[in-house]
Amino acid sequence: MIASTVKMGSDVIIHHPDLVNLYGCTIGEGSRIGTFVEIQKNAFVGSNCKISSHSFICEGVTIEDGVFIGHGVMFTNDVYPFAVNADGSLQTDADWQLVATCVKRRASIGSNATILPGVTIGEGAQVGAGAVVTRDVPDGAIVAGVPARVIGHVNASVESIPSRRRR
Repeated sequence: MIASTVKMGSDVIIHHPDLVNLYGCTIGEGSRIGTFVEIQKNAFVGSNCKISSHSFICEGVTIEDGVFIGHGVMFTNDVYPFAVNADGSLQTDADWQLVATCVKRRASIGSNATILPGVTIGEGAQVGAGAVVTRDVPDGAIVAGVPARVIGHVNASVESIPSRRRR
């Protein structure tokens, strides 16, 4: 479902419009959105991005231009998520604090990565598949693992990456 509250630039491609959940978000021109993607209100996807299938982009996430999001990437926006308050009542929007996340220009996030709240992924950085990003990623860094750690730099040669990190 694509809600009427979605702001969409020109030439956006949504491969299966009936199989996405988009509401209250902004998607920049030329971006491509895969099947079974959810993009929540107040999330921003820049121009010429690729959001692969089964990914979840929650409220408070900003994705700048030219970013690649692999399959099954999960963003989170609450440091202390609970379903109920201390008195047992169901939480509402007023009962939690949104923590924003930013993915800078031309970054790439591998499939099944999880991005915790409050993180900034630097310009041109690469996040390995399955990584759990718990802190900021510098511009141009390559991170992998749980938790994600810097294992190289996109401008570095393969030989400069420690051999235990190369596979």
